[in-house]
Amino acid sequence: MERELVGVISIIIMIVLLAIRLPVSFVMLALGMGGIAYIKGPEAAEGMAASTIYGTFANYALVVVPLFTWMGFIGFHSGISEHLYDAAYKLVGRLKGGLAMATTLACAAFGAICGSTTATSATFATLALPEMRKRGYDVSLATANVAASGILGVLIPPSVIFIVYASITAESVAKLFVAGILPGILLAALFMAATYIVVARHPEKAPPGPSFPWKERMWALAKGGIEVIIIFAAVIGGLLFGLFTGTEAGSVGCFATLMVVLARRALTWKGFVDSLKDTVRTSTMVMLLVAGAAVYGEFLGLTRLPMLVANWVVALPLHPLIIMIGILIILMIMGCFVDALAMILLTIPIFYPAAMKLGFDGTWFGVIMTLALGMGVLTPPVGANVYVVFAIAKDVPVMTIFRGVWPYLIALWVCCLVLLFFPQVALFLPSFVK
Repeated sequence: MERELVGVISIIIMIVLLAIRLPVSFVMLALGMGGIAYIKGPEAAEGMAASTIYGTFANYALVVVPLFTWMGFIGFHSGISEHLYDAAYKLVGRLKGGLAMATTLACAAFGAICGSTTATSATFATLALPEMRKRGYDVSLATANVAASGILGVLIPPSVIFIVYASITAESVAKLFVAGILPGILLAALFMAATYIVVARHPEKAPPGPSFPWKERMWALAKGGIEVIIIFAAVIGGLLFGLFTGTEAGSVGCFATLMVVLARRALTWKGFVDSLKDTVRTSTMVMLLVAGAAVYGEFLGLTRLPMLVANWVVALPLHPLIIMIGILIILMIMGCFVDALAMILLTIPIFYPAAMKLGFDGTWFGVIMTLALGMGVLTPPVGANVYVVFAIAKDVPVMTIFRGVWPYLIALWVCCLVLLFFPQVALFLPSFVK
């Protein structure tokens, strides 16, 4: 059997196995080792798998995964997320749909210290959903808004997805982090616009909240925003001015976050221990996924399938932008069946070479792939963020949440199209990174 055909068959088997919810990391590891054994023999498979897994765990660039994950959990257990939500609500809560818009703003700000989309959705599902339901918000709009706004946690730096992408493609972590800032702000604005349009058409879905005095708004903004501004400035400012590398930024971010929460005595000993436990659990899951994907990537390299796909894509008689839209559609469809991080790990070896041959920038492509991931966490049947919200709002049918995400999916596509036609939205700030 031809090697390329073996690669195609393995991808089909993987999609089927992932669709029936088998553990992603072990599926990729088993298929990778099985494929290498078929091509080069069992002994070669054992040797390549062992060296690849060791190389993955010893990769200096991935040190930041537990560090940035810890930042997010420190922020959660110290109450930073609550302060952000209170500040956002007092700023825009008086508008129709203002509480949902406040959730989007708070998720965007929380994304500056949390690199996980599901963690952001879980945090604000706990905070925002009770408030929106108490004020008579339509449950479909409320739950969908929380699920969609969680995507901002993985687009606005620091982002675990950017770290994993950089470790596979050798792109600059610092440039990827900075590249996510303006697209993240744009996506937050588009999500708020989507909420506004829905409420303008159906005012009964989101009644306006009370109006707060400007003095109270400014105090809430200072109380909730100053912490995040300090942390964000420490990490991103250092990256922009070349004071430290993207990997070292993880240590700086953790130190800044700890100093901020300890200065206002917001982190209890129990919260500190719980943040470490949550970090170990999440980081282990991510590292196992990356290790399994690395072994599977070695197998795909032996099949020559990624290069074959890249050459085929480049040879298509179509404009590169049309081809990129096609890649985004494929990623969105795959996101309906495959876990978000697994989808990134699976598709980077295939689509990254094609994007480079088409002349696209590697940093820009990382941002586009992260947006495609955002579509995947909202679409059925996998829809990770939807199920995270469903796990907290158990009385809301999951299909009710899925029905509410369509305006936010449209906003995601608008953001992708803006980046396609105006790539400088993502590449402007990275041009200043030293």
